[in-house]
Amino acid sequence: MKTLKTLAIIGLLAILVGIASTVYFFGGYYSVAGTAEEPAIVKWALVKVRQASVARHAKDRPPTTLDDSASVQAGARAFSERGCVNCHGGPGVNWAKFSEGLRPDPPDLKELADKIAPEELFWVIKHGINMTGMPSFGLIEVPDQEIWTIVAFVKKLPSVSDADFKAWTTKP
Repeated sequence: MKTLKTLAIIGLLAILVGIASTVYFFGGYYSVAGTAEEPAIVKWALVKVRQASVARHAKDRPPTTLDDSASVQAGARAFSERGCVNCHGGPGVNWAKFSEGLRPDPPDLKELADKIAPEELFWVIKHGINMTGMPSFGLIEVPDQEIWTIVAFVKKLPSVSDADFKAWTTKP
């Protein structure tokens, strides 16, 4: 009898939490403003969901080695020409001012390059990340081969000098 009463209380609490959450989110109390800092639990949940989703879906393998200098240089050009530098910056290139208003902040790829698998980088670039400002390059029909060159460049990013990046991205 005590167990049944405990289960009833837990069920009632779950229903009340569900109703309160519905009122909070759908009632407009949760601010979607880019200037509002999200609650820590929301930020934590979004990061965990994003990481789990990317890890589950990132299955494509590089078609060739990512160490090829021609691929890295082509990736640097694509990174610059496709606008990646606007949000992520690059060697000797500052982020565009507008990117300071994105929430969450665009990651500094130089810091993350060694921590993210090439398959995950490819997936993020190709499919984008919902509600982050990261666009899908696949939706604008960027070829997979070009996306892989961007991945090759990002993986080398921590060791690319300002001079090399400028030389690789300057149009002749």
